[in-house]
Amino acid sequence: MSAVWELRKEDYTLSGEQQELRDSFRAFFAKAAGAERVRMAEPLGFDAGLWQQAGPQFMSMALSEEAGGDGAGLVELALVVEEAGRAAAPIPVVEAIVGARALERLNVTGELLDKVKTAETIVTICPSTSRAERRLVPAGAIARAVVAKRGDDVIVKSGTPAPLVPNLGCAPLGWWNIDGGIVVGAAADFDCIAADWQILSAAALVGLGQASVDMGVRYAKERTAFGTAIGAFQAIAHTLVDAAAAVEGARRLMWRAAWFSENEPDALGLLGIGALCSAAHAAEKAGALAVHTQGGLGVTLESDAQLYYRRAKSWALLAGERRALLNDAADIALSSMEGAR
Repeated sequence: MSAVWELRKEDYTLSGEQQELRDSFRAFFAKAAGAERVRMAEPLGFDAGLWQQAGPQFMSMALSEEAGGDGAGLVELALVVEEAGRAAAPIPVVEAIVGARALERLNVTGELLDKVKTAETIVTICPSTSRAERRLVPAGAIARAVVAKRGDDVIVKSGTPAPLVPNLGCAPLGWWNIDGGIVVGAAADFDCIAADWQILSAAALVGLGQASVDMGVRYAKERTAFGTAIGAFQAIAHTLVDAAAAVEGARRLMWRAAWFSENEPDALGLLGIGALCSAAHAAEKAGALAVHTQGGLGVTLESDAQLYYRRAKSWALLAGERRALLNDAADIALSSMEGAR
C-alpha cells in the first residue's frame, strides 16, 4: 500500500471542494431555516416548503450518476447533513438520503424511484431490526414507503403516511406495520443501509451539538455577573471546552467512518456504531450545557437552547437504541477476533 494511501487513512482534513460544499449549505440553511421556522414546523417537525427547496438537491446527491443523480460520496453527504443538523432543519434529510440510497442499492426501480429523485415522495428506513411487525419509524408520519429488515429479508412497504406520534423532539414519527411489502433483498443487504444510517445520523447530531456549543459560548460572552462576562468563570469556561472537544472528537470519528464506509467498507468495523454513539453523547452533553449556561432562560419556550436540547435527546434515541448498538458492536468485535485467529 502506498504511503499516500496510508496518509489518506489518517488525514481527514477537508479538501477545498468539500469546504466549499459545506460552506454553501451552511449559508443556505442560515438563510432558509432559522429557529422561528423550526418552531412553526412543530409539532409535525416537517416544513414542506423547505423540503421543496432543498429536497431535490439532496436526492440528486444521494443517487449515483447511473441512477440519474450527482453521485456524491458519503463524506460529502455527511458534510451537508451536518449543516442541516446545525440548523435543526425541519426536513427528513437523513431518512430521505438513506432511503434513496437503499432503493438504488437494492435495485428498486420504476415509479417509486422516479418520485424519490424529484423529492415528490419520501422513502424512509426502519433502523430497528426487531422482529415485531409494528414498528416506530423515523419520518413515518410523512413517508410513503419504508425500507425495513424483516426476518431474513429486506422489504419495501408502500402506503400512506402514518398518524403522527407526539414526541418531545417534534420529529415526524409514525407507527408502520411492515407485514406484506415487496422483498427486495436478503438480511445481509441491510448492513450497508444500517451503516449509512449510523454515519449520517451521527453527522446530524454533530451539527446539532456544534450549534448548542456555539449558543452557549455566545451567551457566556454576552451575559455578565459581578462586572464580568460569565465565560470568564472556570465553571462555565471549562464545561464549554469539554463540550466543544466532545463534538469535535465525534466529528472526526464520523468523517473517518464515512471515508472507510465509502472506500474500504470491509474495514469499517465498529466505526459507524462508534461515530453514532459518540455523536449522540456529544449532542446531548452540548445541548444540556447550553440550557444550563442560560440558566432559567434556557428552559423557556423563548430560548433556542431548549429547541436543540429536545432534538438532541430525541434524535439520539431515534438513531439507535444504545443497548442494541452495543450488542451489535460486541458481535462485530467478536467476529473480528474470531477472524484473526
